[in-house]
This record gives sequence, C-alpha cells and structure tokens, in this order.
Amino acid sequence: MTPALNKTLPELEALATGGVKFTPQTYAGQAVVLYFYPKDNTPGCTTEAMQFRDRHKDFVKAGAVVLGVSRDNMASHDKFKQNLELPFELIADTEEKLCHMFGVVKNKIMYGKKVKGIERSTFLIDGAGVLRAEWRGIKVAGHVDEVLKAVKGLKKAV
Repeated sequence: MTPALNKTLPELEALATGGVKFTPQTYAGQAVVLYFYPKDNTPGCTTEAMQFRDRHKDFVKAGAVVLGVSRDNMASHDKFKQNLELPFELIADTEEKLCHMFGVVKNKIMYGKKVKGIERSTFLIDGAGVLRAEWRGIKVAGHVDEVLKAVKGLKKAV
C-alpha cells in the first residue's frame, strides 16, 4: 500500500544503522524526514547527505528526525555514515520494500541502458504518523532548506 498525503502511514518496518528499527511508532510525537537517495558514495547523494548533516541541528530543534534510505546494505551505510560524519541513521532497504511502498523505484537510462533506479525523493511524516508532504524527482540544490521550512510549518499547523 502506497502512503497517501494526509493519511496515516501503513504498517512498515525497516532496519537502520545504529541498530535502529524504524516503524511509524518508533518516532511517535516527532516529525520524520525520510529521504530516499540512489546510492551511497556517489556525488549527488554525498552532497545531499552533507546538506542534511549540516542542517541537522535545525531539524532537531524543529522536532524532526532525519533518516536516509537507499538500497545499499548496512556495511555500505555504516561506511558512508562514518566517512561523512552523518548524525542521523540510514535505512538499508536492500529488498526495496520501502522503495516500492513509497513508489520511488523508476526506470532510468544510464549509459544508454534501461535500469531500475531510485528517484531522489523526500517524505515528511508528522508526529502522529501522517504523511504531510512529499517531494519527488528533486534536485539537491536548495532542497534541504525547503524540507526544513515544511518541518517548521508543521509546528504552526498543530
């Protein structure tokens, strides 16, 4: 079941770095920024992760938890997280359960070949587990600021 805007998230469970098990209940009462990215250690994904890292204190201050999601395995995530000193956890969606649930698996053309890849996307879930905003097929530049603005807007809406 695909999450729909202004609806409660369906049941889901995913493992993240740091031994964290993510479910909608894990962060009850806090907003969750779930950002999907194609691959650890690639230029755009590294830039995006560093931007979320650099604004992390602002997200925490606004009452939000940031979680990155890709199809990479836990070992890759641990290394990526350590290399960039990321203060947030990364979900290893190796079976693509979350990727398919959120509809971020897309056909892409890479080096002239059709491949299935992850469309860079971000989802904002409020403290009650309701999907409040989504950004799909985003460009990295300016995106983190836009998400932070939406997180701050949640506080006003409550």
